[in-house]
Amino acid sequence: MDNLLAARFTMGYSMAFHIIFACIGMTMPFLMVVSHWLYIKRKDEIYLRLTKTWSKGVAIFFAIGAVSGTALSFELGLLWPGFMKHAGAIIGMPFSWEGTAFFIEAVCLGLFLYGWNKLNPYLHWASGLMVGISGVASGIFVVTANAWMNSPAGFDWVNGQAVNIDPWAAMFNDAWVSQTLHMTIAAFEATAFGVAGLHAILLLRKKNVLLHKRAMIIALAIGSVAAIIQPLSGDFSAKDVAKRQPIKLAAMEGQFETEKGAGLTIGGIPNQEKRTMEYGIKIPKALSFLAYGDFDAEVKGLNDFPEEYLPPVAFVHFSFQVMVACGTFLAALGIIFWIIWFKTKDFLLHPKFLKVVAVGTPLGFIAVETGWIVTEVGRQPWIIYEILTTAESVSPVPGQIFHLIVFVISYMILAFAAVWLMRRQIKALDNDFPEEQLKTAE
Repeated sequence: MDNLLAARFTMGYSMAFHIIFACIGMTMPFLMVVSHWLYIKRKDEIYLRLTKTWSKGVAIFFAIGAVSGTALSFELGLLWPGFMKHAGAIIGMPFSWEGTAFFIEAVCLGLFLYGWNKLNPYLHWASGLMVGISGVASGIFVVTANAWMNSPAGFDWVNGQAVNIDPWAAMFNDAWVSQTLHMTIAAFEATAFGVAGLHAILLLRKKNVLLHKRAMIIALAIGSVAAIIQPLSGDFSAKDVAKRQPIKLAAMEGQFETEKGAGLTIGGIPNQEKRTMEYGIKIPKALSFLAYGDFDAEVKGLNDFPEEYLPPVAFVHFSFQVMVACGTFLAALGIIFWIIWFKTKDFLLHPKFLKVVAVGTPLGFIAVETGWIVTEVGRQPWIIYEILTTAESVSPVPGQIFHLIVFVISYMILAFAAVWLMRRQIKALDNDFPEEQLKTAE
């Protein structure tokens, strides 16, 4: 494995690991404060116990996310010095703001965890709310930096150097709205359905039924709204990509020929050597409409671009298809949840429904992972789109494979710690708040 491939694997693996905890850090605090608010208003001990349980989960994932996120920041300089040489002065502002948001999040999390019976109930609740707000802000600031890589702005590129730098224009580039909106909704969708699925699995064990039912309902209510509106965000993002990165759009759809009234392919296997899309179901003119709002609009094909500027088409296409499939399943599940909620709430505890919710547990995170593959791999060979290539940015120091090995082992240890700590919390929940107490509370 050469240096470039090893560095890309290291960064990709680190991002794939960290993004899970970033999503949880953006969303779990809001689940926590909803439960806390219900406790304040109803004085129901079940909501109190649920709030404290979720707050411990927030603390665990915050700590692991902080470690993995710090490692990512080191990797930018360690693996990609060519990138940081040019980009550091341009996109330093969103990273510094992210650090501020992270600091506020840490302080407010401490206040919430240790403020029970010490702070005014509403002030205590507000500290939890600030954990969520600052977590979302932190995620938005990081994504704006990535959006800049897809839509460079705020500088002039003269003789291989960035001059006339405007950090504000760089941060609020043309892609920042579509990317931050899509990512924020995805984080709520993935985390909420993940939490709902976990509680559905616990409900199938028929222990602490009332607590897990209420937890599942809170999570499904939030996750379903995110899943139902996410296609609108996806449409907005797709139109943005079509305008700024036509190669990425063509790779997502496996579109090799430039075509007016281009069809949308469901499934299919792109053959990059033969420049054809094999199999798949094609919906006539749908791609032109979704990309440009015009059934007869022209969609650029991959054959119109130099071979050296094409990403690995099959990888991008399959990732996009998986993302859409997972999102479609969760949107359908969200609609079903609201139908059940308004028609017959008793079906929420039916084993068939619980099993469907359990199936959805990992799908949101799979959609997030594949979505980031589309975003990052679909931009290749560029690290700064049409300005600087990934190959030009990688460290010339040999032995990058050793960094990959170290990070893989480190993240495996972190993953083991996360699973062990969460399993312990689930067991403690059953021991500290047994079924008899739940029945009394009910």
